Amino acid sequence: MKKQIKLFLAFCLISGLWLNAQYKQWTLQECVDLAIEKNITIKQNKLDYANAQINKQEAIANFFPNLNANTSHSWNIGLNQNITTGLLENITTQFSSAGVNLGLNIYSGLQNVKQLHRANLSILARQYQLADITEDISLLVANSYLQIMFNREILSVQKAQLDVSKKELDRTKTLIEAGILTAGDVFEIEATIASQEQAVVQAENILRLTKINLAQLLLITDYENFDIAFEQLDVPFSQINGKSPKSIFEKALTFRNDIKLAVTNLEIAETDLELAKGALQPSLVAFYGYSTRISYSDRLSGTGEFSTVPIGYVEGTGEIVNGRFEQREVIGPVPIADQLGLNDGHNFGLQLNIPIFNSFRAKNNVKRSIINIERSKNLLEQQKLDLEANINQAYNDTNGAYTFYEAAMKTTQARYDAFDDAQQRYSAGIMNSFEYTQIKQRYEASVSDEVRAKYDYIFKLKVLEFYFGIPLNI
Repeated sequence: MKKQIKLFLAFCLISGLWLNAQYKQWTLQECVDLAIEKNITIKQNKLDYANAQINKQEAIANFFPNLNANTSHSWNIGLNQNITTGLLENITTQFSSAGVNLGLNIYSGLQNVKQLHRANLSILARQYQLADITEDISLLVANSYLQIMFNREILSVQKAQLDVSKKELDRTKTLIEAGILTAGDVFEIEATIASQEQAVVQAENILRLTKINLAQLLLITDYENFDIAFEQLDVPFSQINGKSPKSIFEKALTFRNDIKLAVTNLEIAETDLELAKGALQPSLVAFYGYSTRISYSDRLSGTGEFSTVPIGYVEGTGEIVNGRFEQREVIGPVPIADQLGLNDGHNFGLQLNIPIFNSFRAKNNVKRSIINIERSKNLLEQQKLDLEANINQAYNDTNGAYTFYEAAMKTTQARYDAFDDAQQRYSAGIMNSFEYTQIKQRYEASVSDEVRAKYDYIFKLKVLEFYFGIPLNI
């Protein structure tokens, strides 16, 4: 029995953990973090950053000498002299060779220094680009998150209005039974309830779609169990209140990653010009080489024994002239270790290259670099103009949204007062159901408009704060 109880408790614990994992409610910060972790564009830019790091390693390596080793083994087949017979024969000989070459770039128009500077700028540019994309993704996630909160609140409003209408239907039936209202008054209320039930279903569908949109943005496939946290969202007080578009723009210029990226790209273009000019200057390279050779052919060697051999006659006397020669024998090749020292060689020196004519390639590269600098300057200026225009637009949108939100609140209050008065008159039998329903529907519409105006203002405020450097939060 105790064992069964333990198994039951374990099952309950595991089921609870599974349900908690399945129905996790995501906060805004968790959604932003997950989007940054999984977003494909961000991953691609991280790869670009890693590639820029490799380019920097190559630029640093340009300051070191080039060191290369080589080795070869060859077979020579053909007509060669046989050292044992002295005759020309078709024989095969083998040779091995090895060498080491060292090259050092002494001067090349300071291109190595400029290449390293360019590599560092490229890393900086990739960092700015990655940060800029990350900020855009964060803003997109925040927009989708607020859209879910808005649709959730709209659904709550629709359900609350439906509950009120159902209560009104019950009260209307009571008033009909009391003889205060006629039986026809119930039809308008029932039609309103049917319309509101449709509105609830539509609101639920819209909420479900917005959740799916955010889940897809986060690369979450379990749409049915995805939901965000229930956070209370009030109209915030912002640090940006009282700031002018000009001051927001001036601050944005100091920290916006898109501006920093454009500035860095201009510096890269200027560095490319220096690199292109460096190709017009002479270059000086130091070199050193070592090589050795090994032969595998047999050879003739003296035996230490000498023999006397006639080599001619004395003219006039006819006396034989003898020569003393050391006897020779065929032995193997010289030991490899000895050959390495006997056959080695060294070569070293300096090589000066002076560019004179290369089909105008170097000069044309300089001209292209100058054009790229002007293009980068134009892009930087356009980036600033776009930023200023976006800030002005966001500023005007925020002010307009807040004004609309204030008007919506006033409208809601006024229509609530009219609805409250209509309720009293309807209950007293002074107002018919059609007039009462019209006033009630106008009040319900104003509540929905207020919710819509509230979230519209909050999102536009967040966009303006984004340009001012205030972190995203709810």
